[in-house]
Order: sequence, then structure tokens, then C-alpha cells
Amino acid sequence: MRGPSVRIAALLALILVVLVTAAALIASQGVFGTRQDAGEIAGVPRDPDRVREKALRQTSAREQLGEIRGGKQILFGDLHVHTTFSFDAYSISLPMYQGEGSHPPADACDFARFCSDLDFWSINDHAEGLTPHQWRETRETVRQCNAVAGDADDPDLVTFLGWEWTQIGDTKESHYGHKNVILLDTEEGAVPARPISSREQLFPGGSDPYSTPMRVGLIVAAPGGRRQAYLDFARFLEDRNERAPCPKGVAVRDLPQGCQESAPTPGELFAKLDDWGFPALVIPHGNTWGFYTPPLTSWDRQLAAHDDPEKREFLFEVFSGHGNTEEYRDFRAIEIDEDGAPRCPRPSPGYVPECWRAGEIIRARCREAGEGECETRAAEARAHHVAAGDSGHLTVPGQEIEDWLDSGQCSDCYMPAYNYRPGGSAQYALAHRNFEGETPKRFRFGLIASSDVHTARPGTGYKEIQRRRMTDAGLGNLGPPPILTRGESAPRSVALEEDGYRTPNFERFASFFGAGGLVAAHSSGRDRHSIWGALQRKEVYGTSGDRILLWFDLLHEDGTRLPMGTSLLRSEAPSFEVRAIGAFAQKPGCPPDALQALGEERLARLCGGECYHPSDARKRIDRIEVVRIRPQASPDEPIGERIEDPWRVLPCPAAGEGCRVRFRDPDFSQAERDSVYYVRAIQQASPTVNAGQLRCTRDEAGTCVAVEPCRASEPTAYEDDCLEQAEERAWSSPIFVDHSRAASGPDPEGRAGPPTDPPLASADPLR
Repeated sequence: MRGPSVRIAALLALILVVLVTAAALIASQGVFGTRQDAGEIAGVPRDPDRVREKALRQTSAREQLGEIRGGKQILFGDLHVHTTFSFDAYSISLPMYQGEGSHPPADACDFARFCSDLDFWSINDHAEGLTPHQWRETRETVRQCNAVAGDADDPDLVTFLGWEWTQIGDTKESHYGHKNVILLDTEEGAVPARPISSREQLFPGGSDPYSTPMRVGLIVAAPGGRRQAYLDFARFLEDRNERAPCPKGVAVRDLPQGCQESAPTPGELFAKLDDWGFPALVIPHGNTWGFYTPPLTSWDRQLAAHDDPEKREFLFEVFSGHGNTEEYRDFRAIEIDEDGAPRCPRPSPGYVPECWRAGEIIRARCREAGEGECETRAAEARAHHVAAGDSGHLTVPGQEIEDWLDSGQCSDCYMPAYNYRPGGSAQYALAHRNFEGETPKRFRFGLIASSDVHTARPGTGYKEIQRRRMTDAGLGNLGPPPILTRGESAPRSVALEEDGYRTPNFERFASFFGAGGLVAAHSSGRDRHSIWGALQRKEVYGTSGDRILLWFDLLHEDGTRLPMGTSLLRSEAPSFEVRAIGAFAQKPGCPPDALQALGEERLARLCGGECYHPSDARKRIDRIEVVRIRPQASPDEPIGERIEDPWRVLPCPAAGEGCRVRFRDPDFSQAERDSVYYVRAIQQASPTVNAGQLRCTRDEAGTCVAVEPCRASEPTAYEDDCLEQAEERAWSSPIFVDHSRAASGPDPEGRAGPPTDPPLASADPLR
């Protein structure tokens, strides 16, 4: 028989459990958390002498190249930057993902100014999660960052305000993808009162991965020193849950101040921007990323929905820290059979579908186990994988990321995005036409690059170092622990239940994060309006991170030039000139003004002790590659046949740093087709973070037989930068030459009249 003391002890224990549980439940609602603020920026500009030195060095390069448009300077920026105001960015900052802690908007301002030494950047947190408080803090931080920049006509750094519209559909019919909205102005009353998201809720349909039980578990299990991080995260989540959707059918200026404004399609987004009436750019990105893009997605539907593709959406992010989206290939991850059902396609040269690889894994296991019907099981595995979509890896019990080899990837692309969707590529968009209306429509995209960084570090590609700090490799940790997704190895695949557990292969995704790219603008000045003008003219290009200087012009006989981004009519063969010079090799460490402004501790945390710090030596440009695209003249013309990549390869001199080449298209007149030309300036190979991606070992036939993935969370993840040789590059914006039989006269679309050609010069080595 129990005594009173035992019963009292049991009662006290029960009361303690109840109190702890109640406290944890209350804590999970953010009651004990602190709301993240925007942080404090360093209140000093860059050393004016360093800003002047950059301009003088570029002037010297222009003179070396014989560049005649001396009134324009090439300015480098990043128009795709997330801070921990974004949900995914905040998540990877947490201790359970080996995160560094919060990186709010102030960090991005200081990083752009002192670590990466950019000329301009924009903030682009996901609108789907931004709260009214965060949008106010974002606007104020952008103004503060600009206020520190000095003379508005000659600032050390221009900061643009913006957000990301993040839309994901389950099918090609419902998917539009991700787009960054960039605003010209920053003053109160000259910008939207709310960012416009693609949906009303951060986690629609009850899909919140951080449910109350999950939050309670994180808070209770966290060591004392880390518990506050999860209490703050709970507050972060609750702030989002408290937002109310905006009422429908109300003009944007009449909506309640704190509501969540949404536009589920690009057309509705454009309409809301028109309703606001403020100058804005919309820049699509990530359209080939198979991590969230349905397999058969293409630009067809988006172009069909546009009234005027040139009005809002005329720039395209061709490269970022999440990979390259330039190149088109004819392969697809799935195909549609004669009955309209999806099925797994067979491998093609350079591409093995993931669904096909699922069948190969199961066939090999079946044979090793000595069981029968192995071909039937392989076919079954392929079907299960197709049905499971981006959770297809879960249909293979006991799978490891090494089992998949390089399936699903573009094996002959330059640093491609994960699980490549070629219908979303820049080349597809430039080759496609829509013939449904009276006048055919097409995209005339200018090409840029940026970082898509999620740690408030604009322009991280200045040095190929510190993979876990300078890339988004931490996003590879967002998936569940491998023990929950692998199961026990078996010689037969499993079908996923419709409402069962699903998750993308985050662990494999980690091998595809690089340091990111840059947008370069041929600008008449350092001020925001000059930079904005260059973006509107499409006199811009993208780089894979290195600050390569690039000029691409169509030449007139009278010596005048039309720069990249131009559209024109002509009937005679066009001639072009390309001039390029390599990026500066970097010195270790940081310039003195960065240390003085940030201090040792902040410099170490933010910049990792390494800044943009150019030496006097430049890297060599190896060659110029020319891409020619002849857009469809009828809807039955295959896209792949309209793209010639490379159409020309023009070598650059082995000696010297610069390169100047000319070429012409002798086929243009006779072909009588509209043509698009853009160039890649390819730099000498150098060690690059994650350039090897899955790091395949290939046999004599070029088949991938083993991989060494670049992981996000294993013990060596912070030490292994996964460096492989890669040829950094710059992509020019295209020059669009439409064929015309008319010898003169204005063009109703406002394009330039037909010029005549200069004599064709040979390659000119620059020393």
C-alpha cells in the first residue's frame, strides 16, 4: 500500500508535467519570443578613394579595349537577395540546421557595401511570408542604406526596394514560377503599401511543417543556450498566422493597411502593379529548377497570357546561386502517352530520367536477390516514381543519394539547375512564339544574373570560399532526417499514398548550390535613375560571379553602334563586335575601410574575414561563344531546331587579358528569318564552389558510374568547399534583328531602321 508521501510525489510530478506542457504550448505560440527587427547598418559609406579607383580602373580597361562609348561605366549588382525576413531563410538560420542565426536586412546593406563592394542591389524577401511590421522595417532599412550612400547623384551604393512573388503549381497548367519585383522609388507614398504575394497563406491547406507539436518538441528538446532561438522562431511563425487576407475586388489603395494582398497569376500581379502605378520591373527566375517546377512546364502558357511581354517582364535571370537556366535541351523528365497519361521516357544522350533510374535500381536489387520478374518490377518502379512527382525518391525503399547517380540532371550544361526543366530555359523562351492572336507574340528578354542568396549576402561570388556561408547549401538541410525517408532496402518499389508523407529530395539538392551571379549594367551614371535606365534598355548582362567586363554591339558602316538589348529591322547581313576583359584576381582578406566600418567581430561574422579585394592582375578570357536563335515562324517548328549553340566559337589570344572579335551572319539575308544573337565571354578555368555538383566518375563512354555528392550537413560540410574547375562566364543580353525587305522607313514597333554593314575585321589580340 502506497503511503501519503508517494501519492503526494506522484501528484506533484503530474502537476509539474502539466505545467511544463502548458508552458511549452504557450511558448509555441510565440509568447516568450522576441520579434526579429531589421538590425542596425554601419553608418558610414565606403572610402571615396576606393569608389574612384574602381571607375579609373574600368576607364583604363575601356581604353585598352578600344571602347568608344566612354560615357558609360559598367556597374555590378545583385537583384535577388533574401534576408531572414523570408521563411526559408529564417529556417536555415536555426541551430538544428547548423545555422548562423538571423541575418536581417541591415546585414545585406553592410555586406553589399563592405564585403562584396557592389554598386547596387535589391532586397527580395518572399512576399508570401512578409508581415506589415517587416515590410515597414524593410522600407526603412532601404532608405537608411541609401542615406548613408552620400550624394544621390554619385552614391557609393544604390539600394532598390522589392520582393519575390513565389508561385508554385502542381502541374504545368497551374505553374508560373518565381518572379522578383523591383521598384524604382523608395519614398513613402511612392511604393506599394504591401508586397503582393502569390497566395494568401504562407502554408496553404494545412501544410505547415512547424505545427504546434513540432514547435513544442523543438522548444523542449533544445539545450538551454539555444532555446531562445526556437522561442523567437515561434513568434516569427505566429506573426504570419495572424495576417488577414485582403478583401477581393477592392482597389489596392482602398485596401486595409495590414492585410495580406495576393495575386495568384502573373496577369493579376501585373494588374495590381498597374493599379499602384509606380515604376516596377518583374524578373522571372528559377524556371528550370526541377526542385519545384513540374516536369513539362514551358514558357508557352506564360507568353499566351501576356498582353505585352515588353511592358513588365523583359529581363530574365539566367544564372544564380541555384544554377544555370540558360540552355535548352530536348529531353523531358516525363512524357505523355497516346492515352494522355504520364509515363517515364527512355534515356537520351546525356540524360537519364530519374524515373528510369528508379527502375534500374530496383532491377539491380531484384537480380542480386535472385528473384524473378525483375523487368516487371523495374517497369513498376518507373511508374511509381512518375506518380510520386518530386517525392519519387521515396518510392525506392532504402535509397541513398548515391544510388541515383546523375539521373535527372543536364550532364552537358554549365552548372545547371537541379533536375533540369529545359522548357523553362532562356533559350526556349527566346525561340518560342505564340501565334494565337492577330499578331504573333514573343519574349525579347535581356539576360541578367544574381545570387538568390538566403543569408543577406548580396554578391557572394567575389571569392569561391566558405561554401556553407557564401552559398545556400544550408537549404539542403530543410528536408527531414534521412532515417525518415530511406527506410529498409528492398527489391521492389512502393507506391506513395495520395495523402501520405511526401517531401522533395533536399539532401540531393545541396550539391547544386553555388556562390551566385551578378547583373552588370552599362550605366551613364552611378545614380539609381541611370541604373534603372540601363535595366529598361536591356543594356545589361549577367556573370557567373566574376566581374568580367563585356561589350556586345551591332556595327553600322558609319562607325555608330547599337548595344546589347537592342531590337531592330534590317534586310542585309548584320555584323557585330564583342569586347571582353577578365575579372580581377583577388587578394586575401579585406580592404582597410571594411575593417574600420564593421569592426573585427562583425567583419568575421558577415564577410567571413574575406571581402572583394582586387589585385592588379586580371584573369584571361579564353574565347567568345556566339548563340544564334531563329524564333519560330510557325507553331509546328521544333524549338530545338531553332537554337544554334554555339553557332560560332571565336578564340581569344593566349597572351593578354582582353579580347576583341568581330563576326557577321552571312545567312541572314537569304534566310529571311528574324534572328536573335547573344554571346558568352568564357574565362579561363578556375576553382569554383560546387562546379562539379554531384561529382560523377565517368567510364570511357562518358556514363556516370559513381557520384560523390556535396552534402549540406555531414561533419565535413563546413570544411569541404567542393571546389572543381569551371570556366566562369558572362552572358550578354541579346541583340534582336528582325528581317525586313524594306530598305528604309520607320518600324511600327519602334525598332531601329536597317543599317548597312562595315568591313569585317579579324580578331584583334589585346595585350
